[in-house]
Amino acid sequence: MLELRQLYHTEGGTCCSHLELRNSGRPGLTLQKSVEVKGLLQSSLQCFRDNGYLQRRTKLSKDWNPRRTTDRKAFHLCIRSKKSSNGASSVGSQDVILGVEGDHYSAGHDIQGSATGGRAKFSVHHVKTVNAKLNRSLEEEAWDLLRASIVKYCGSPVGTIAANDPTDSNALNYDQVFIRDFIPSAVAFLLNGEAEIVRNFLLHTLQLQSWEKTVDCYDPGQGLMPASFKVRVVPCEGSDGSSTEEILEPDFGEAAIGRVAPVDSGLWWIILLRAYGLSTGDFSLQERVDVQTGIRMVLKLCLTDEFDMFPTLLVTDGSCMIDRRMGIHGHPLEIQALFFHALLCGREIMLREDSGSDLIREIDLRLLALSFHIREYYWIDLRKLNEIYRYKTEEYSFDAINKFNIYPDQISPWLVHWMPDQGGYLIGNLQPAHMDFRFFSLGNLWSIVSSLATKEQSDGILDLIEARWCDLIGNMPFKICFPALEGEDWSIITGRDPKNTPWSYHNGGSWPTLLWQFTTACIKMGRPELASKAVEEAGKRLSKDRWPEYYDTRTGRFIGKQARFYQTWSIAGYLVSKMLLENPAGAKMLISEQADVVNFCLLEANPGRKRGRKGKSAPIIV
Repeated sequence: MLELRQLYHTEGGTCCSHLELRNSGRPGLTLQKSVEVKGLLQSSLQCFRDNGYLQRRTKLSKDWNPRRTTDRKAFHLCIRSKKSSNGASSVGSQDVILGVEGDHYSAGHDIQGSATGGRAKFSVHHVKTVNAKLNRSLEEEAWDLLRASIVKYCGSPVGTIAANDPTDSNALNYDQVFIRDFIPSAVAFLLNGEAEIVRNFLLHTLQLQSWEKTVDCYDPGQGLMPASFKVRVVPCEGSDGSSTEEILEPDFGEAAIGRVAPVDSGLWWIILLRAYGLSTGDFSLQERVDVQTGIRMVLKLCLTDEFDMFPTLLVTDGSCMIDRRMGIHGHPLEIQALFFHALLCGREIMLREDSGSDLIREIDLRLLALSFHIREYYWIDLRKLNEIYRYKTEEYSFDAINKFNIYPDQISPWLVHWMPDQGGYLIGNLQPAHMDFRFFSLGNLWSIVSSLATKEQSDGILDLIEARWCDLIGNMPFKICFPALEGEDWSIITGRDPKNTPWSYHNGGSWPTLLWQFTTACIKMGRPELASKAVEEAGKRLSKDRWPEYYDTRTGRFIGKQARFYQTWSIAGYLVSKMLLENPAGAKMLISEQADVVNFCLLEANPGRKRGRKGKSAPIIV
């Protein structure tokens, strides 16, 4: 790796420069010479053109005068910018950046770009050095961007930041490593044989699980995983400030917008832990005592008894990928699909010890009840919709057909026309007297991947996606939910959220990161051609649009009005999709092939019989 340092000084009234060119592969190699600034830059430009680094030929102005400190036509080259405060490289897709700088002729000026929070900063603009001259593929560009987002802690990679946008001056928390955001990055690294970063991530987030978590004098459950963390450099304890150390600073929701606990973080962590073992063959990580303890803590927190009659996990609004008020409080499908998969993965990787036998039995019972509940009550197709349309209400009976007292008038007119003749989907939420008929993509796709949906239902979901391609894929895959909340519904349910306006962000926006989950689901069901079509559509725009976080409008034609550029999970989602389509066997580490749940008759036979005293029964095998 070449590193260029340029120091300015004055000789006889002429601004000159000291050039130092280092080769990190041969640390002892240093080339130094003193030349006039214009000649230096011209020779540097030509050098890097010859080596194929620059996309276009850039010429210095003929009347350029290095002594004019206000000249705005001074070009400089940045070979490699400094590491940012959180450990991420601040360079975009390559190590060479062409920038424009003014007012910078001073002694000791370093032309390397400075960075804060993982984003390179230049005073006027930066130009991404791509791919036309080198004919590099979209995947190669994506890999460069993904590696540029890597965060290091004590010299080792521990994750990727949420976004590495050099044009964004307000990072908020996009300069942190989010557990849910890192999942597609982790899968990409595993598919590419780079397991170190995934192992480090799993272990360091496990250590953060034991941190003190307090919000307004209240301590959440011990098994809670953080939503995100960042690397901070702080003075060493007891020092005068001359020596520093790196620490990991987690956020369990106490700093998040809305102060919502990340319910899905621990579920994703267990799913990734299983994927790591299947991908690498290194099962020693799963067998560590601290890792086994972490698994049990997450599962026990999820299986805690509550005031609830249903096996689904009860959560507040904004506790998953949709982390703002969107009316998903209660029993949202996304959480149930991840919960089901985490139970299956945890059951598979937990060591069989006497202390864990009760937990395994509890998991088995919950899997049985949860799978029945979702498959029976969340599924709708044209036949089921017609059945709901004819429901009688106010039934008081153990044998009631309308068990949740759903009012037929809840069926929206859009759904009557939108439901295809073939196919169906799992609704977004179910509570007493309430069915959320919106189509939530992540929940449906992960229900396929985890086998929460039956084979027939999984095929039906893909049939519906194919039939409603223009609505769910459109100009950019994949619509996070459909349809958007509009008018009075938007005002009441979102509280007039200016970010979740109709067909934007979580309210019907299109998210490229969902592409990898769609691809995994298609591969599992033997329909990769659907995923290939979506990946091809996404590939037309992602690089040109600078890999945005999300897209707006009903068909995803516009880049999201508040979308970050170079969003890491958009990049990783595309990469994983391409890699899985080239090697479908790689999807096995994500997929759970659940055997048919036996003894459904125990739940279906006579509901009144279950009101008797519990007796000892044989374990139920899932």
